[in-house]
Parts: sequence; C-alpha cells; structure tokens
Amino acid sequence: MTEQINGMVLCYRRMTEADVPAAHQLSLAVRWPHRLEDWQFVQRLGAGYVAEAEGPDGQPVIAGTALCWSHGTEFASIGMVIVSPDWQGQGIGKKLMSLVLGELGKRTVLLHATEAGKALYESYGFTAFGTVHQHQGTVFKTPLMQLPVGERIRPLGARDASKIAALGARAAGMPRATVLSALQNVAEGVVIDRYDEMIGFALLRRFGHGYAIGPVVAPDIERAKALIAHWTGTYGGAFLRIDVSAQCGLSPWLTELGLVQVDSVLAMSRGEPPLCDPGMKVFGLISQALG
Repeated sequence: MTEQINGMVLCYRRMTEADVPAAHQLSLAVRWPHRLEDWQFVQRLGAGYVAEAEGPDGQPVIAGTALCWSHGTEFASIGMVIVSPDWQGQGIGKKLMSLVLGELGKRTVLLHATEAGKALYESYGFTAFGTVHQHQGTVFKTPLMQLPVGERIRPLGARDASKIAALGARAAGMPRATVLSALQNVAEGVVIDRYDEMIGFALLRRFGHGYAIGPVVAPDIERAKALIAHWTGTYGGAFLRIDVSAQCGLSPWLTELGLVQVDSVLAMSRGEPPLCDPGMKVFGLISQALG
C-alpha cells in the first residue's frame, strides 16, 4: 500500500525481522531505551507494520512502526507505535493503527498511551481505564521482607511453566502462556511457594539501560513487595525499571527504595478490559507494550 505525502512516496507493508535494526534506530531517535535485543524479542512474538519512505540518499528508510500481539482469541495489545520526528503530523500513525487493528479483528485491544498519543487512540474508540507509573533507578539497600510461616521464595523451575501461565491468566484476565513462555528464555524468575503451592512469581530480564522487573504477580501487595525486594537485593547497584499500575499502591514504596517515578501513561482499551481474578493481581507489567 502506497501514498504520497508532499510529493514523497510512502509505502506501508508488513514488518519483517530484517526491519528490526532500522526500527531500533527509529526508537533511539525518539529517545526510547530499547536495545536491539528488546526489539527482536517483541517483533518475534507478534506482527507489525512499517511505513517506509525514501531517504535523502535515495535509500529506503523506516518512517514509522506499529506492532501488535494476540492474547488468545478475545484479547490483544498494541505497542511500539513510533513515527520519525521528520515525518510526524502527516497521518502516518493513524494509518499504521488502522493496519494493526485490522490484523486483530474483533478482539478487545489494550495499549498504553502518553498524553500526546491519547487523541489518536480515542479517535479509534479507545477509552482510558487506568494509569501506569514508570519507576526506575538504583537500589543500594533493600529492606528485609518477611513472608508468612510456610511460605518461601525459590527460583523458577523448568516444570513451573504451566503454573505461572495459570497464575498470569488469573491476574491479567486473559491468556498469557505464549508471552510468559517466551520470557522464560530471556529472563530469570522466582516464585512464592506456600506449602508447595505456587501463589506468586516475578521475572527479571535485561532491558534498555539495565534490567526490567516484570511481570510481578501476587495475591497482595506485601507478597508483591517481597518478590520485588528479592530482585532489588540481588541486583543492588544496578539500574532497574518497573512499570506498575497507579491503583496497586506500590509507587510510594518503590520511590523510598530508590526507584523513582519518572513517567506515567494511560491504560486504554477498545472494548471491555479483561476481568481479573480479585484474588490474584498484576503488580508489575511485563512492559508497556506487552502489558
């Protein structure tokens, strides 16, 4: 699909793995922290489109990107929606959104939006239902978090995949097996056992300038703190990031640790957001793109 903008031909096509290095450079241009490996991970998990233009030297350049991921047959998410600063204000973001939404069909679609992107998403029927705080920094001293008698934190095991998929689905209200399985190939994980029953888990992986903690899934805030404290203690002195919902109540505690709030985005949906199990919550996201 092609169109002309100010005499320049713009081509919209499916994103391929070969586009990832150029997409990574595009994200650097808008000051996103993603590494090339972070892009490779999300691209392999989903589908996407690029807007391709002719550069000053006559060679094709990526002017915009948008990716999407299906979570079962009823839900999906959209992310990595970027338009080059040189091409903003030309309707490229809107065209890319149309393409990825067409890819997802009638699924309920979730995304996280800045205030600058809110109007674009509202024009496609998205409404805000929450806020996510981005926290990052370095923790030099982690408090000791006590668990109730009979509970312990242990490393994620090879046989735990189905268990964390089940807990993740309960907490998110939608299937998470595919993304959690992929994460286990690039992340470390710990779980909370209560008399050999898994009741929570948290993963950590390389991301951006350091490490990202997420997802963090637990039945309550105290156990979520225990899981997060495990990673801040293990990686004391490293640069860490975690994205948490404003409603979960973790932000003041994270700030006290040294993970200060640096940004906030809107959680938006087109369709009814998934119904989560009240007894199991997502306290930390995988990422703003993947939810």
